[in-house]
Amino acid sequence: MEHDFLIIGGGVAGITAGAALSDLGSVLLWEAESAFGYHASGRSAALFEENYGPAPVIALNRASRATHDAGGWLSPRGFMLVGGASEADAFEADLATFGLQEIAMEAARDRVPILSPDVTRAAHDDGAQDIDTDALLQAGLRRIRAAGGKTETDRRLDRLDRVPGGWRAVAGDRAVVVRQVIVAAGPWADEVAALAGVQTLGLIPLRRSMARIAAPDGHDVSGWPVLMGPGETWYAKPDAGALIVSPAEEVPIVPMDTFADDMVLAEGLARYQAAVTPEVTRPLSTWAGLRTFAPDRCLAIGPSETDGFWWCAGQGGYGFQSAPAAAQLLADRVAGRTPDIDAASVAALDPGRFR
Repeated sequence: MEHDFLIIGGGVAGITAGAALSDLGSVLLWEAESAFGYHASGRSAALFEENYGPAPVIALNRASRATHDAGGWLSPRGFMLVGGASEADAFEADLATFGLQEIAMEAARDRVPILSPDVTRAAHDDGAQDIDTDALLQAGLRRIRAAGGKTETDRRLDRLDRVPGGWRAVAGDRAVVVRQVIVAAGPWADEVAALAGVQTLGLIPLRRSMARIAAPDGHDVSGWPVLMGPGETWYAKPDAGALIVSPAEEVPIVPMDTFADDMVLAEGLARYQAAVTPEVTRPLSTWAGLRTFAPDRCLAIGPSETDGFWWCAGQGGYGFQSAPAAAQLLADRVAGRTPDIDAASVAALDPGRFR
């Protein structure tokens, strides 16, 4: 066997999984594109919001915090929910879901002075943090290489076949034999499983469009929190002197290098516009990414029904913030150790729940 572990997918899921598994054996990481973190990982909103996601995801978020802090990947951002009178029900639901504290509108406008008079309620969380995604990815790649592992780009999987004691994988003119396979291929994870003859999970890639707009009225937005409309109907996040605005749509789409939908973006920008006073002008740039969910919107981390084939998939919109604990959970399960997170969360994240 050339390696103990072949990890298919070089985004945050695959890189952090490879780093965690490096303590257990030799890792080979394959990424189909010419750069690591190209697809979903390169288009993430990059926010650590501990209470974002269903209960098992929140457990991973909380278990990841210490690693994020130790890595120095987090920096203060803040998160603010804003809404008008017609959005009361959705606002109340988000207050409970995110565990937010409602604040006076005067305090809200001190933080974000462009809020429209139609915004009548606001809630804030000081704990939300920006994630330095590149630093996190590079730390994982360094850890794999320091342990003697290999990281390779331009390796688009063509075949994955069982052989005695392991698997034979082929990508173009490159063929390797490995002991175990971990699929961390985001929207393509089910396709990898099908190549291997492994039962798929029914993963659902969902498109989300983004627009980058100039800082409103020339404001310094660097200290502003992330803004979100009730029910996650839109959000806006400061980014390098500008704002990223998303309609936060979830449109099922086949796995692909996707692009923004102009009409959906226009609708989302209109919802953002209703919450602020400056006029939204032409976006500086637009793009889109895929957030891939399992049917129950929880991650799938653990073994398949086929010996030696492991899942690290379904990260959805929670990939970066949950990655350290998700990778550790995978490594614990591969090693046969009792995971640090609670047993109920381990069961809720087990891919076997779909069999």
